[in-house]
Amino acid sequence: MGRSASSNLQFFEGKELRLKQEYFVVAATLQDIIRRFKASKFGSTESVRTAFDSFPDQVAIQLNDTHPAMAIPELMRVFLDIEKLPWSKAWDITTRTFAYTNHTVLPEALERWPVDLVEKLLPRHLQIIYEINQRHLDRIAVMFPKDVDRIRRMSLIEEEGVKRINMAHLCIVGSHAVNGVAKIHSDIVRTQVFKDFAEIEPEKFQNKTNGITPRRWLLLCNPGLAELIAEKIGEEYVKDLSQLTKLHKFVNDDVFIREVAKVKQENKVKFAQYLEREYKVKINPASMFDVQVKRIHEYKRQLMNCLHIITLYNRIKKEPMKIVVPRTVIIGGKAAPGYHMAKMIIKLITSVGHVVNNDPVVGNKLKVIFLENYRVSLAEKVIPATDLSEQISTAGTEASGTGNMKFMLNGALTIGTMDGANVEMAEEAGEENLFIFGMRVEDVEELDRKGYNALDYYDRLPELKQAIDQIKSGFFSPKQPDLFKDVVDMLLYHDRFKVCADYEAYVRCQENVSNLYPYHKEWTKMVIRNIAASGKFSSDRTIKEYARDIWGMEPSDLKIPPPNVPRDVADEQIANDTADKLHM
Repeated sequence: MGRSASSNLQFFEGKELRLKQEYFVVAATLQDIIRRFKASKFGSTESVRTAFDSFPDQVAIQLNDTHPAMAIPELMRVFLDIEKLPWSKAWDITTRTFAYTNHTVLPEALERWPVDLVEKLLPRHLQIIYEINQRHLDRIAVMFPKDVDRIRRMSLIEEEGVKRINMAHLCIVGSHAVNGVAKIHSDIVRTQVFKDFAEIEPEKFQNKTNGITPRRWLLLCNPGLAELIAEKIGEEYVKDLSQLTKLHKFVNDDVFIREVAKVKQENKVKFAQYLEREYKVKINPASMFDVQVKRIHEYKRQLMNCLHIITLYNRIKKEPMKIVVPRTVIIGGKAAPGYHMAKMIIKLITSVGHVVNNDPVVGNKLKVIFLENYRVSLAEKVIPATDLSEQISTAGTEASGTGNMKFMLNGALTIGTMDGANVEMAEEAGEENLFIFGMRVEDVEELDRKGYNALDYYDRLPELKQAIDQIKSGFFSPKQPDLFKDVVDMLLYHDRFKVCADYEAYVRCQENVSNLYPYHKEWTKMVIRNIAASGKFSSDRTIKEYARDIWGMEPSDLKIPPPNVPRDVADEQIANDTADKLHM
C-alpha cells in the first residue's frame, strides 16, 4: 500500500494501486471520525452516541479534489449496512457533511474510474454509487422530461467506450457546497465545467480564493523584510495580514524605499552564494533575478520562458556591444515520472543554459539556472531573492496558483497572464503595478473557435522563427540534433496551450520589465504597493471563509489539544485557555 501510486499526477491513469490507496485512507479516516463522534456524547464519554442526527453539526468533511471521493459511498455504506439507517436519512446526513473543492479544469486530470475495476475492488460501493446515480437521474428527468442529452451529461456513469465513474460528478451530487480556488476559476467551474449542475443548484457553487501562511512565507523565510514591516506598522499584521495596507502611506518614504531595496539585495547576495556553491555558476547579484518555479507542465508554459531566453541570447549575439539589463533566469520544478514532454522541457532548459552560460560574448549579461530537486526548503531560499515572478499560464488553465502570492508578499513583481489568482492580485494592487500581458479567457475561446495555427505566428515573427529553428536544428543539442523534435512538433502542430500566440506580447512585456528595472526607486515603489496589497492572500482569510460559508462555524483561536492527549487533561487545558482569554 505504501508503493508509489501514480506515475503521473497531471494525467489520470486509473491504476488499481491508486484506487486501493485512496479507499484505504478514506475508510480509515471515516472510522476515526465516527469513533470520535460516538465517544463525544455532548462532552461525556459515559454513553456512546447511536443517533446520527447531529452528525453534520459536529462533523464537516472537505473533499480536497476528487481523490477522497470514495468517502461518499463509504459513509453511506457505514450508515446503511452497519448503523442500519434508512437511505433517505443516510443520504441527508451524508450530503450535509461533505463539501467539494475543485482544483483543476484540465479534463485529462479528472478522475474517472473504470466500473470494472471498482466492481472488482469495491463491489458494495459500486452498488451504492449506482443507487445514488439512479435517484439523481430520476430527479433530473422530472425537471427536464425530454432532455436525454442532459441526463447523459449529468450521469455519474460515463457510458462511451469503457464504462467509467465520473468522480467529480459524484462529489457534486454528494456535497452541499462546491467551490473553486480563485474567482476566475470558480466562474469557469460554474459556467463551463459543471454548467449543468450549477443551473439546477446555483446556491451550491461558491468561490474560496486560495491563500498562503504568512508565518512560513514571510516571517520564517524572509525575517529581514518581516522585521522591516513590523517597524513600520507593528507586529499585529502577522495574525491579520490585511493590515499590510498600512504600508501604502510609506510608498514615497525614501528611507523605507532604501531599506526594502537593501533587504532584497541582501537576500539576492545570499542566494547567489548558494547558487555558486551548488551549481558552480558565477552569478551577478546586481542582475535581475527572473524566476519561474512550479511543477513542469505544458499549461504553465515554461517553454514560453525558454523561447524568451533564446530571444534574449540572440539579441545579445546580434549586438554584443549594446548595453542590456543583465538577467539571471532561474527555472525550477519537477516533472511527473511518466510525463515525457515535461522531461523534454527540462532537458531543453538545461541545454539552452549550457550554451548561454558558456558563451564568452554573453558574459554576465544573461545566465540560466535550472534548480534541481525544487522543494519547499529551496522555495524558502529563492522566493525572498526574486525580482520578477513568472506566472504565465494560458488564461483559463491555472486554477489559482499560490507561488504567485508568495512572490508578491516577498517583494517580487509579477509578469503574468490574467489567469488564476493573478486576476485578483491585479485587482488588489492595481493592474498598473503588475506586468500583465497576453490573451484573456475570452481571447483564448475566440482563438479556439477560429482555430489556432502556430505557423501563423512562426511565419510572421522572425525572432520566434529563429528560436524555434535553433531548437529544431540541434543548435542547443549538437550531439543529438533531433533531440527536441517532439518539442518542436508539439509547439508548431499540437500545442493546446498556444505558446506562439502569446509569445510576441510576452517579449514586449519583458521589454517593459527591463526598462523599469534600472530605475531602482520606481521599481521598489511598485514592490511596496504589491506588498501592501497582498493581505487578501493569507490562508487565515481563506480558512475563515470556509469555516463561515461552508462548515457553518465561527473561527476560534482556542488551541485544540491533539487527539493523543487524555480527555480530562484536554478539557482542563481548554478551560484554562478560556479563563485566560476572559481575563485579558
